[in-house]
Amino acid sequence: MNEPLFVIPLWADLTAVGLGGVQGALFASGFQGQRRLDLLGVAIIGIVMGMGGGLIRDLLLNVLPATLQNNWYLLTATAAALAGMLLANLFRRMNAVIVGLDAIVIGLFGAFGTSKALTLGLPPVPAVFVGVCSAVGGGILRDMLMGLPTAIMHVGSLYAVAAGAGCVVVAGAHALGAPLVAAAAAGLVVTAVIRLLAVIFDVSLPEQRMLYRRKVAVETSAIPIVRPGDGSES
Repeated sequence: MNEPLFVIPLWADLTAVGLGGVQGALFASGFQGQRRLDLLGVAIIGIVMGMGGGLIRDLLLNVLPATLQNNWYLLTATAAALAGMLLANLFRRMNAVIVGLDAIVIGLFGAFGTSKALTLGLPPVPAVFVGVCSAVGGGILRDMLMGLPTAIMHVGSLYAVAAGAGCVVVAGAHALGAPLVAAAAAGLVVTAVIRLLAVIFDVSLPEQRMLYRRKVAVETSAIPIVRPGDGSES
């Protein structure tokens, strides 16, 4: 590699962590009934959402997690989680803004993860895998802690697909000679746009049962249907 070790700007990393913390707290504070959480539970979910992606990225890359090398990561995630919990009603009225910020957070973690992996010498395909895991890692940890089905494995709004597309753009642009910062910016834009369009137009991957029904329909369409009275008399 001709480039120096990739260093994620602290302000950008903290922005992603803070927004993730707010989203995690909003998600956790919205549960009612048996899944209601206390203040500590909501704060923990927010912190996990904010810091989970970066932790998974660095663990996959076998490097010391950046979130543990600076006091500001945990402080930012905690403050953001508390803000999301205390101002939940206000934030929910700003749903369009939250969706937009969510798309940016996915793009940031995906672009950062892919860029860091490429700089450490990983080939493009594994680098994309690291980027996608970083983008969706916080959500996976959140669902596991709350005992919920993992969101990215169910019909939704192209959460992981958007992240994957952005990470592919980062790796592809860098392979073609684009500066890493420009490639990461392009990947961020692609991820955010795909995510927003998927939410706006309610686009998702086909449900597995739908694919099965189509297969059965094709296989049974060739079976002749014999109705009473259709046969010829001898």
